Amino acid sequence: MTTPTVNHTSPALPLRPELAHEEPYGAPQLDVPVLLNVNENPYAPSDAVVATIAADVAEAARGLNRYPDREFLGLRGDLAAYLLKESGVALQAEQVWAANGSNEVMLHLLQAFGGPGRTVVSFAPTYSMYPEYARDTHTRWVAGRRNDDFTLDVAHAVEVIEREQPSVILLTSPNNPTGTALPLDVVEAVLDAAARVHVPDAPAGAGAVVVVDEAYAEFRREGTPSALGLLADRPNLAVSRTMSKAFGAAGMRLGYLAASTRLVDALRVVRLPYHLSAVTQAAARAALKHTDELMAQIGSLRDERDALVVWLREQGFTVADTDANFVLFGMFADRHAVWQGLLDRGVLIREVGPAGWLRVSVGTPQETAAFREALTDVQKELR
Repeated sequence: MTTPTVNHTSPALPLRPELAHEEPYGAPQLDVPVLLNVNENPYAPSDAVVATIAADVAEAARGLNRYPDREFLGLRGDLAAYLLKESGVALQAEQVWAANGSNEVMLHLLQAFGGPGRTVVSFAPTYSMYPEYARDTHTRWVAGRRNDDFTLDVAHAVEVIEREQPSVILLTSPNNPTGTALPLDVVEAVLDAAARVHVPDAPAGAGAVVVVDEAYAEFRREGTPSALGLLADRPNLAVSRTMSKAFGAAGMRLGYLAASTRLVDALRVVRLPYHLSAVTQAAARAALKHTDELMAQIGSLRDERDALVVWLREQGFTVADTDANFVLFGMFADRHAVWQGLLDRGVLIREVGPAGWLRVSVGTPQETAAFREALTDVQKELR
């Protein structure tokens, strides 16, 4: 009997069909002097913050032979204490959830409340990872539209929700890539519409889950509220945050959300065992000990952002109002040429969002000055 020949060099794999032509998500990571493309906090942790993290991680390392605290209530309590200080909203530790970046938090939400036969709705332009979360959880993706100024039209939002009957509604405030914050009356109108949704295979009256992604909330302008204030009366609301931006801890990968304990308990069902390492927990709790110092940087970044908006408008650009640590500006007949011209001068920004627009992160005063100079040169060259 002849043994069949197996071709070990065959490139074929049983990849899911919808992934066949997909590329991994990610902004360019290039070695240039001025990095203003991924909305990072430009200020590295101080020596004091580094020392606390190093000491606490070293202590955690003594127990690395054991699995980490699966429920991490200590960290969740610390995050609740931070939210009380930042937004004035009192929460129990059990109302907070955390994971490896807000990306994993969002994935948990769609694993719990999305899935085959269900729909997630958001409003474009918005964060480009949202449809990927939907794809990865076999959830149908529907994007409504935003107004020309990137605000959300309540009547349109309600119409989309009533038509599509989603199980999850993703709102972003401030929105990425536009920087647009949502008034609370808009969020409440969406919550009211969500309560009337009939989710397939869900208990009667369950309604949809509304997620307000507040990754950039700490940068919001004075008087701009957080959706955290709505949690007490809205059990189907989740408000997500991250330590990547305001805390200058993008390399830590710690995202979290606040919600009702019932909603958080649903996420505990779908999380992987011991998903948050002991090292990550220790590093995050150590950084939270320095909240006052880290938050002091936020004011200067807001000022830098607002000054940049004024300067761009003085140069004749259209600039979206922003409550984030980035600025969307245009309009360009050939935005890629402008992006490339900036890169040639050592400044990396992001070619993202609607056609004709570019997004620049708020950097240090020196980085912003380098961006202004480079943009002025590029504009002269392209005229």
